[in-house]
Amino acid sequence: MDLLSVKTPEPYSKPWLPVEKQVEHLESRGLIVPDRKSAVSFLKHVNYYRLSGYCLAFQNAAFRYDRVSFPMIQDAYRFDVALRDFLTEALEVIEIDVRANVALIFGERYGAFGHTNRLNFRKTFRFDDWTLKIQEEADRSKELFVTHFRDRYQGFPNLPCWVVTEIMSFGSLSRMYDGMLDQCQSPISSRYALQKSDLASILHHLSYVRNVCAHHCRVWDRQWDITPILPHNQNWKSPFILGGDRVFVTLLLIYRILQRCPLQDPFAREWRKRVNELLRVPPSAPDALGKMGMPANWYNHPYWK
Repeated sequence: MDLLSVKTPEPYSKPWLPVEKQVEHLESRGLIVPDRKSAVSFLKHVNYYRLSGYCLAFQNAAFRYDRVSFPMIQDAYRFDVALRDFLTEALEVIEIDVRANVALIFGERYGAFGHTNRLNFRKTFRFDDWTLKIQEEADRSKELFVTHFRDRYQGFPNLPCWVVTEIMSFGSLSRMYDGMLDQCQSPISSRYALQKSDLASILHHLSYVRNVCAHHCRVWDRQWDITPILPHNQNWKSPFILGGDRVFVTLLLIYRILQRCPLQDPFAREWRKRVNELLRVPPSAPDALGKMGMPANWYNHPYWK
């Protein structure tokens, strides 16, 4: 490393700017603002630094705007809100289904407190860390079924398997599945027509996406930090998808799993229809489809039809 090229962090010295000045700053970079009053109102609702993430897709290499208007960025923001809502809606259905099946399969094999025995998990599973996490989640829970158990039975914060799966986070649930032995993983992965290791990776990815959505972060052009291991067939490769680290792959995985939840097939078809309506009018940023990992004929993907 060239030590001369390493910059020493400097004190933050940018002044506070009123919203009107924020609009002027955007205009100084070439952004067209046809209605300054409307732009001011919008920035009083959506923080400038929140909106700046949506500006990136419209900027050139010099971080300036070329024939880009404020309403175009507003449209991208609203598109993202709708897409995030669709992700959240579907992930709730998947999370509930996985919770139920982990509780059924693991509970049947090992009983109420089988999850408190490290021998029922893989040797590589970080059992102590996971146990501490779910005990903390039990301590924080205000659910009536948790307070009922705590007041009536011994052993709290250890809860029966079919209780603890309802209060643990999606992240803890995905780690539990990843740590299970094959005899428990197999019937669960079979339900979703996936390989055991693929489902473990996909659940980890979906729990990450859920957290991104829960924090209201931008999703439409985000490059995922945690990517799934995709099934080994051509439909999960180019030209059918443009990469496994963008939202289109996540949408495909969600729809594939929803279709395998028997009671959710009508919801899955209706959900896909609504997502289609949104995706057919993407943001007007350059290469918007590519930023979502979508080929031009995305609607003909074998797993999206």
